[in-house]
Amino acid sequence: MSGPAAAGHVIVIGGGVAGLAAAHRLGATGRRVTVLESTARLGGKLHTGDIAGVPVDFGTEGLPAQRPEAVDLARAVGLGDRLRFPAVTPVALWSGDALRPLPRGHGTGTPGDPAALADTLSPAGTLRTARRRQPGAAPPSAGPAVMGLDGGAGALADAVAGAVRAAGGQVFLRTPALALTRTADGWEVRTAARTLGCDGVVIAAPAWTASTLVAAAAPAAAAELCEIGYVSTAVVTMAFRRREVAGLAAFGDWSGFLVPPAAGRPGRAPGTASIKAAAFMTAKWGWVAGRAPDLFVLRTSLGRYGQEESLYLDDDDLVGASLHDLRAATGLAARPVAAQVTRWIGGLPRYPVGHRARVARIRGALGGLPGLEICGAAYDGVGVADCVASGRSAAERIAGPEN
Repeated sequence: MSGPAAAGHVIVIGGGVAGLAAAHRLGATGRRVTVLESTARLGGKLHTGDIAGVPVDFGTEGLPAQRPEAVDLARAVGLGDRLRFPAVTPVALWSGDALRPLPRGHGTGTPGDPAALADTLSPAGTLRTARRRQPGAAPPSAGPAVMGLDGGAGALADAVAGAVRAAGGQVFLRTPALALTRTADGWEVRTAARTLGCDGVVIAAPAWTASTLVAAAAPAAAAELCEIGYVSTAVVTMAFRRREVAGLAAFGDWSGFLVPPAAGRPGRAPGTASIKAAAFMTAKWGWVAGRAPDLFVLRTSLGRYGQEESLYLDDDDLVGASLHDLRAATGLAARPVAAQVTRWIGGLPRYPVGHRARVARIRGALGGLPGLEICGAAYDGVGVADCVASGRSAAERIAGPEN
């Protein structure tokens, strides 16, 4: 590209996977890109840490394998040789007294991922998130539903940010956008340190942040954004001595299990937490098993819409609740050698009935403001592929049809 448009400056507000995907696409069109992330790290729900010295995902662990967006992005930033299919794929359903196969037609499931929040979604939102695929893509029965990255899915965020920088972009951490102002020839974004001028803005932040930023320029959109609700969740990651899980069939037969919202919890005191999913990381991902041959790593997720208060229990209480349910579901009686609780407060948007119409109204209200786009899980789907696609689409609307 040549001319003024090629040199245009676009600011991306939010360094989660949607914002990074937008920045990556904008850089490919010749735009000068600045990413502003309010926290100390990139990736949003892509967050890899370690438990007992083993790298493991504390957030989203899988990239949809039957949609191209996230996997293609991983390959584009040099991670193709780290993509891995699960070693074990079947997912069980715990009815409260036994683990049973998922009903036919439900695929392999993704316990521990945002899809485990399906009980908070409208039917349309659930179907859009779980079943959307490109024309001609394989149906869910054709193979594993997800792929992982050797060493953790969090590597995707760092690799994309590296590609953005290599293309001349800038990425700033601990730099929240405080205000957004329309000018005669573009936009100004105010941070604590300075005010940045630009030709375009992509807001890839949570809806409540987007609402604040667009309030002056688009009050109707701001009001709608305020109505998008969020669900809080917690992930409890634990490592056990592998010999202490040997002989328990569940850990060899399944990659994890899901828990229906109405499943009973025999013996549980009122007001205590209960899990909604478990993922057996050592069984599921060969790279976890290979890095810790003497350990068995698993994780549980807790927190449903309307039950978030349980997430404010102490870490020990959430670990205890997880062990209680794991014992009931699998027979596991061992104590972990290490445990880590990760809370995602307001971490995932809800898609109630009417969500699609609300998103359409928001985008309609923003339509009269050239160079301003929104993207991310709050609008177009909670999965990694959804967020990548949302970010790329926002970037392409900013860049124009010729790109």
